[in-house]
Amino acid sequence: MARIAGVDLPRNKQAKIALTYIFGIGISRAARILGKAEVEPVKKIQDLNEDEVNRIRQVIENEGMIERGVCLTAAAEAHSGLVLP
Repeated sequence: MARIAGVDLPRNKQAKIALTYIFGIGISRAARILGKAEVEPVKKIQDLNEDEVNRIRQVIENEGMIERGVCLTAAAEAHSGLVLP
């Protein structure tokens, strides 16, 4: 199972769908990420090689599309009802 941005992507899903499991990535953003990473959107996660997974990670990191800590803080706030500064 590929792990990107702290999320284990489902192995049996196409890359364009699997990336939407990451908070903040929808289908159009997933397609854009895969285009920049030069990975076929219909390729299943289990069929990606390590180089393709690393290219996807690199695109996400370079563009700052995901801020893992911010997402986790927002999720904690929503779950607990607390307001964090």
